[in-house]
Amino acid sequence: MRSGSGARGAGVRGVLPSVVGVLLVGVVGATGCSPASSAGAPTEVPTEAAPRFEVRVVATVPHDPTAFTQGLELDGDRLLEGTGRSGQSRITATDRTTGAVLAREDLPAPLFGEGITRSRDTVWQLTWRDGIAVVRDPDTLVERRRVTYDGEGWGICATDDALITSDGSDTLTVRDPDTFDVRSTRSVTAGGEPVAALNELECTSDGIWANRWQTDEIVRIDPASGAVTAVVDAAPLRASLDPSVPVDVLNGIAAIDGTDRFLVTGKLWPTLFEVQFVPTDG
Repeated sequence: MRSGSGARGAGVRGVLPSVVGVLLVGVVGATGCSPASSAGAPTEVPTEAAPRFEVRVVATVPHDPTAFTQGLELDGDRLLEGTGRSGQSRITATDRTTGAVLAREDLPAPLFGEGITRSRDTVWQLTWRDGIAVVRDPDTLVERRRVTYDGEGWGICATDDALITSDGSDTLTVRDPDTFDVRSTRSVTAGGEPVAALNELECTSDGIWANRWQTDEIVRIDPASGAVTAVVDAAPLRASLDPSVPVDVLNGIAAIDGTDRFLVTGKLWPTLFEVQFVPTDG
């Protein structure tokens, strides 16, 4: 079963207003490359292709070990999380301080939940191969309506005037925040080579951060060029978990507004990490 996607930081997504314009310049077709789910494990981004960063753990808090995390996002003092697997997919809002569940909505089977994000007065939740995006009330998370789309849904994040989605390939898709229609696409590259397996997304002032499926890498993407501008090695997070507890891949990144920190976790991980990304020595 695939390991999947989504996210934003409440105050930082507005600093990417130009992403729509720059991606409109480089339209490459709406479907991108073949989904990573049909290929083998992706290769790591070459060391010389982009600056390298490591994770510095600031704090840890318990995370629901049954959550097959697909999307993670901070919405003020609430932590939004979308999970996957048919018959087990849901979206929750929890109090970031206490962990109390403030709202929860389950996706009916056979829908397989993927990335989530808040855009204006709407929360979006993708599905993997169902071709459905669920439009939700931002406070109650109750479903308002559904829209359909072609291809797979993986990650999603929001700027002031657009939605950005991934489909497991090397392609990011810019969509209208009201209709979900495709405006443009952009291939992501490092050293001139495509960077595939783009999964959970987070739009910030520094660029678009993306988990890479089946790797412990998080990459930062320049929305103007599609170039990878940083590669984070998050492997120490997985290594710090209890090896006797089965976990799935790294997935889930949420920027903490007004700081240089992020919340990071993975599928079925019992821990949510608050981290900084710092340059690798040497």
